[in-house]
Amino acid sequence: MIEKGPNFLEQIIEKDLSEDYTKEELKFRFPPEPNGHLHIGHATSIHLNFGFGLQYKAPVNLRFDDTNPIKEEKQYVEAIKEDVQWLGYQWAEECYASDYFEQLYQWAIRLIKNGFAYVDSQSSAAIAQQKGTPTTPGTPSPYRDRSVQENLTLFEAMKNGNTPEGKDVLRAKIDMSSPNLLMRDPIMYRCIHKPHHRTGSAWKIYPMYDWAHGESDFIEGISHSFCTLEFLPHRELYNWFLDKLGEEDKRKPKQREFARRNLSHSVVSKRKLAQLVEKGVVEGWDDPRMPTISGLRRRGYSPASIRNFAASIGIGKRENIIDMSHLEFCVRDDLNKTAPRVMGILDPLRIIIENYDKEEEWLDAENNPEDENAGSRKIPFSKEIYIERQDFKEEAGRKFFRLKLGKEVRLKNAYIIKAERVKKDEAGNILAVYCSYDPKSKSGSGTPESQRKVKGTLHWLSSKHAVPAEIRLYDRLFTVEAPDADKEKDFMEFINPNSLQIVKGYVEPSLKNSRPLDRFQFQRVGYFCTDKDTTTEHLIFNQTVPLRDSWKKKEN
Repeated sequence: MIEKGPNFLEQIIEKDLSEDYTKEELKFRFPPEPNGHLHIGHATSIHLNFGFGLQYKAPVNLRFDDTNPIKEEKQYVEAIKEDVQWLGYQWAEECYASDYFEQLYQWAIRLIKNGFAYVDSQSSAAIAQQKGTPTTPGTPSPYRDRSVQENLTLFEAMKNGNTPEGKDVLRAKIDMSSPNLLMRDPIMYRCIHKPHHRTGSAWKIYPMYDWAHGESDFIEGISHSFCTLEFLPHRELYNWFLDKLGEEDKRKPKQREFARRNLSHSVVSKRKLAQLVEKGVVEGWDDPRMPTISGLRRRGYSPASIRNFAASIGIGKRENIIDMSHLEFCVRDDLNKTAPRVMGILDPLRIIIENYDKEEEWLDAENNPEDENAGSRKIPFSKEIYIERQDFKEEAGRKFFRLKLGKEVRLKNAYIIKAERVKKDEAGNILAVYCSYDPKSKSGSGTPESQRKVKGTLHWLSSKHAVPAEIRLYDRLFTVEAPDADKEKDFMEFINPNSLQIVKGYVEPSLKNSRPLDRFQFQRVGYFCTDKDTTTEHLIFNQTVPLRDSWKKKEN
């Protein structure tokens, strides 16, 4: 991989270290909201923050910004932790915004006492209308000038659960004419009478994300808070909150933003991914068609391939779309070095070798020529075998280097065979191909015939040893590159109805005891992974990626 110079975030860190920071003061964090599974965009952020931690030998916190009990669940917390660890990273501290609810509440009281926050009793619709527009100033709330004591009393009632949901909110008192709409008296707290996955029913008010996020960074002593570009307008608000706290003896986090990388033919919005799950378009958050980390893991992507992908696309200041083909290239590049070569047949055609007179024999097969320590295994060979149906034609041109009548091919790790005749049904469909074989041409036997060159080499399976398997083939989940780019259309309109194809095929017997997440290369077919739901009675393999990029050909 080509070595790249420092990205602009690394330059910021280096500049700070050269001026007034010490390496001991560096501290980073990855702050997901536990309201769904992480996706490939989060993977790049994980790689960024934990990568800086490794580079500077600095701690990295995993902090859950769990401020909305309506959408957040413990199952998402556990899924996120599993994803981060599976990618190969370990956090210094496991933290939660809910750990700081009491501190945030006390700071909110301080802001009220200092005249920087007030309780607004308007409806959410009225508050939204009074916000104004980017070109017109907002209108102050009629409750903006409530006394400090009245605000404290109302806020206490909110906290104690005496205020109905939707009646009162706590707002920061900033500037209703600010060009930044986020500074126009943003909401800090709202009433929610629902239990929280960690604090139970202890709280009846919950902090808004913008109030809790920056303060959580501050409490944890985070030196550099890296966010995606949509949070750039929030930086002014975060700094205002921190300035008004009056905690001058502690260094404030430095927030800087980088551009989100979108992945083609997918969506990376947790809200939209949740819609796919809720509407049954996919079978769950870990469906192998989903761009979630759990989906990619189930599909057979390796942690190294995702880390390499994140490193290769780098960090930028402009959002852009990364072609799915680039991610798949990173997967192939890694699995080519590590995945054992095995044989699987997706559309079997029966081959009968008429002059083969043995019951069976077991042949040596190399596991992975790219890995000198991979070793070899035994595969069975017999009179009747399967090959892929597309690997035979009765008649074909000179550029068809597979099996055809009167021509020879080599069977991988086995013998050279020659097609002699075919058997068809009444409709003309080929039922079987009768062949002869050269008994001296066995691969690795050391005979001159074993070195004989023929144009084609095919994968195959002994039919009596072949193990039935459900094989799931995947295509892009969406038919267009950017399904959510057109705001006038529902992204669901672009769902690819052919994103999943299930075929009943066969695999070699060595795969009968494969375990979930075991990865293989089905020779001449593609890379596959044993699905989590596989059993010894029902083998299931998910297609990870084809052997080569065939999508571009489809588009062209």
